[in-house]
Amino acid sequence: MMFDIKNNELHVDGYSTTQLVKEFGTPLYIYSENKIMDRIKEIKKHFLDKYPETHAAYACKAFCTLYMCKLIERDGLWLDVVSGGELYTAIRAGFPSNRIEFNGNNKSEDELQMALDYNIARIVVDNVSELILLNELCMKKGVTSKILFRITPGVVSSTHEYITTGTKDSKFGIPLDENIIYPAIEYAINSENLDFLGFHFHVGSQLHDTNAHMGALEAVLSLIKETKARFDYEIRDFNMGGGFGIKYTDEDNPLQLSDFVDPLMMRLTDFCIENGLRRPAVSMEPGRFIIGEAGFQLYTVGNIKKIPGVRTYISVDGGMTDNIRPGLYGSKYNAIIANKADEPKDSLVYISGKCCESTDIIIKNLKCPLPEIGDIIAVFSTGAYGYSMANNYNKLPVPAVVVIKNGKPQLIVKRQSYEQIIENEIL
Repeated sequence: MMFDIKNNELHVDGYSTTQLVKEFGTPLYIYSENKIMDRIKEIKKHFLDKYPETHAAYACKAFCTLYMCKLIERDGLWLDVVSGGELYTAIRAGFPSNRIEFNGNNKSEDELQMALDYNIARIVVDNVSELILLNELCMKKGVTSKILFRITPGVVSSTHEYITTGTKDSKFGIPLDENIIYPAIEYAINSENLDFLGFHFHVGSQLHDTNAHMGALEAVLSLIKETKARFDYEIRDFNMGGGFGIKYTDEDNPLQLSDFVDPLMMRLTDFCIENGLRRPAVSMEPGRFIIGEAGFQLYTVGNIKKIPGVRTYISVDGGMTDNIRPGLYGSKYNAIIANKADEPKDSLVYISGKCCESTDIIIKNLKCPLPEIGDIIAVFSTGAYGYSMANNYNKLPVPAVVVIKNGKPQLIVKRQSYEQIIENEIL
């Protein structure tokens, strides 16, 4: 059990959250290593151990630190990076390059060169321009790069439009227009410096049904069949992306991982048997699924503003600089007062951040005990895209990050200082 309540205080893996505040201050990111490991075990049970020739690459854009890369490496998963900075972090953490894949819609020449220098496992090519550039770089270096094509499957996902990535009108992926995709496939197959493995899609994030995945799969199956017919070429790899939903509030009812995996694997296997093809190796890219519910944040209550007949604003010492998701696309969270965890929830309040923006509201209409200055607010399921999207708006420092490991806290990212905020500025 990740959370429990003792003496009116919230505990995480047996450790008091109020004690965490005394030791590390607020705002504070906290992760449960036990919860991370539970999620990895789910992936192994329902995918890696169940189906042969599979691997899972943690999408480290969700939360990328030296600690997280090392944890993923220890448990045998791959890493999916989307920038030179993430790749650098992985290498510095000692992550084996033969388990790293590189995604992203606008990889620079330097980033592609970096990927080749480190001899990473594969590059997911996002567009024709990148395909040509990568081939040229490989020719100059005298190497061969394993590649997948990220396609734009043209499916609509049941999620927020800002995190939908598989529609026809998307900045991601190679369009399925036959005058674009098939010449690109032919180019890759005929190149002496590219090893074309197969196809990749990612249809969106925080998905609560399988419709988009299954629709995108049909697009891939058509490509597999046509690639064999046109070029007598069988793909060896297929990546289903990620986007598996998690629980943020009581309104969420996420599917089990097997609900996504089993229908897709069954359809792919049946298709290959029907068409006399060898089933390709299959991979996925879970990010939020692994880290989202494993992390939460602690804030200290500051000013309290009561507007008679309107609402009460509870201001905390963080906000959109450490969790931009509510302001960016209206994400919802649940929270409690960590030092009043057992008290009646008889107040209705807005939890507001301290940034100079009206949209810096972390939670609207939270039911909780009457807050007081100095109380500690715990906001749940902030493990994904909190720290990784942190910023210095209003010159606010990025908070520290702590992991609870074997029942004890371990600092894995120091709190940013004011001096560090301006260290790259020149007067």
